[in-house]
Amino acid sequence: MIHDVDQLLEKLVKKDALNGSSVELVFEAPTKDWVARRSGPAVDLYLYDIREDLERRVPAWEDVKDAAGERTTDRRLPPRRYRLAYLVTAWTQRPEDEHRLLSALLSAFIRNAMLKPEELEGTLAEPNLPVYIDVAQPPSQDRSLADVWSALGGELKPSLDVVVTAPMVVGRTAPYGPPVLIGPSIGLAAVSGPEEVFDGAGAGKPRRTNRPLSPLPEETVPANAKDDDPGLKVRARGLRAG
Repeated sequence: MIHDVDQLLEKLVKKDALNGSSVELVFEAPTKDWVARRSGPAVDLYLYDIREDLERRVPAWEDVKDAAGERTTDRRLPPRRYRLAYLVTAWTQRPEDEHRLLSALLSAFIRNAMLKPEELEGTLAEPNLPVYIDVAQPPSQDRSLADVWSALGGELKPSLDVVVTAPMVVGRTAPYGPPVLIGPSIGLAAVSGPEEVFDGAGAGKPRRTNRPLSPLPEETVPANAKDDDPGLKVRARGLRAG
């Protein structure tokens, strides 16, 4: 999923921000060594943090329907959503050019704040969920860009904090039994006389089968039921009152 987000951002930036210019697009850590080796203008999208979006987690299993969308054939864990934070910087010889690049990047991310499933590719399209892009939001308490720059050993410079919320398929399923299509069938019989049957389709009154009752061993299934019929079947034996 992470490499698909990289490709998504690369495609978006080249199309809506760089517009075919000669500016290089990289995903390197902007350390002092990288800055010293850099030649020519560049836009750097450095992935520095990955965390699950717990507010969007769905703890329950979800049903998987058949092609007709009528019967449940399987159960699976729903996709989880992760927040990928990128430090976006522009590198040129003049600060004015860097500011122009940052402005173009900011505009591109704002215009693509939500990408629909039909606009996505690879593993991002499988969950049939949108991808969200947040840019230049107020910093969170547990993540500071100043700390990131400190860890990189570089000097603080203008940058964009871009957070991409993308789904990831868990890939875990659970077996699901066949659906019950009919109501329970219960057979009641006395020690002598015809058998009376209650079934799920009746109105609560017994109906007589007019079959003579023959001595039977203890059973839990009506005599006329088939082993492969769906639904619960119970046969009870007892004495008729009166």
